[in-house]
Amino acid sequence: MGQADQRILPDRYQVSPRTLCFVTSDDAVLLLRGAPDKRIWPDQYNGVGGHVKPDEDVRAAALREVREETGLTVDDLRLRGIVNIPVDNGRQGILIFVFTGVAKDGDVRPSPEGTPEWIPCDQIHGLDLVEDLPVMLPRILAMGPEDPPFFALYTYDEDDRLSVTYGSPTA
Repeated sequence: MGQADQRILPDRYQVSPRTLCFVTSDDAVLLLRGAPDKRIWPDQYNGVGGHVKPDEDVRAAALREVREETGLTVDDLRLRGIVNIPVDNGRQGILIFVFTGVAKDGDVRPSPEGTPEWIPCDQIHGLDLVEDLPVMLPRILAMGPEDPPFFALYTYDEDDRLSVTYGSPTA
């Protein structure tokens, strides 16, 4: 099957791939405090990440986003989870590939996306986190090196409240 045969059917669910990376160093995690002028999540803390470009795989995209948004180079990049977020009445969605990495050094710099801050792991709960992080981040930080990735589905109820469903790793 050649490239011309690789088609996306218009009536099928389509996703935009994105990455989200949580970089650690000792007992701290690097979170990006969103720039105050950002359209979504201004002044809130999130991991580092963004869109996957057409000419890169998701791992390369995660490494690029970390470098662009923080100035860091990371080691031990590991896929920790995949999150499906249907939007647009289930016609389109976002597929987030969640990674962890270990910082080679701790010197960070801000970017137009926001300011990276090293947060001690025991102090993340008092921060203004993006709405899914209070559930996701403790799960990720508790994962061991050989733990399989998690699979999650994010949906929103009629009041626009987030609902997170984790799939069974052994199903």
